[in-house]
Amino acid sequence: MSRRTFLASTALVALVAAVAAWLVSPETLFERLRWVAADPVRFVVVLTLVALVRPVLAWPTTLLAVVVGYTQELVWMPVALALVVVSSVPPYFFGQYIRGDSGRFAAASERFVDTTGDVRSVAASRLFPAPSDIVSIGAGIADVRLRSYLVGTAVGETPWVVGGMLVGGSLGALTTDSLTGVFDVRLLAAAAVVGVLLLAGPLYRYASERNVRLRLKLR
Repeated sequence: MSRRTFLASTALVALVAAVAAWLVSPETLFERLRWVAADPVRFVVVLTLVALVRPVLAWPTTLLAVVVGYTQELVWMPVALALVVVSSVPPYFFGQYIRGDSGRFAAASERFVDTTGDVRSVAASRLFPAPSDIVSIGAGIADVRLRSYLVGTAVGETPWVVGGMLVGGSLGALTTDSLTGVFDVRLLAAAAVVGVLLLAGPLYRYASERNVRLRLKLR
């Protein structure tokens, strides 16, 4: 893929996402939630379709967990987590598609994954309060194996899914405004700390080995 094709495809995806987000708001889904949730099979099918197109609509992944929590009991948490994982796959494949033209970013991402490990790097990145789709695209660019990516995503998204379901279950009415600032700062801080701890060991060993190699070169 040439650089011109890469820029054109990226711009097209961004334009489609912007138009779709403008035309289709979450309220469209919220208005029909009770009817959709009345039939478990219909509920799973509809939300799976929503999960697949969510990246194009530029909706946050936690919206899926909030919707499940709003309409179902907490025992549906595995379903909510599965929906979030499914929703992260299209951005991952887009990252792989543009990988060849990502240059230094791809090289840096691959070094980071090689140092920390596929599953650990994805899980830790998910725990930080960063845009989920950016993490997904980055994992695709870094050429993380799909299986490791899915496992890491499931691990890293678990606290956000649980938090989203608890928020959804506590809402009297679900609107876009009610989703603003839904997560307690303590959850954000705790998840970030766990993410740092997951990366601390591998990065420390990498730094130590690099220092040893540097000293050997200087001798």
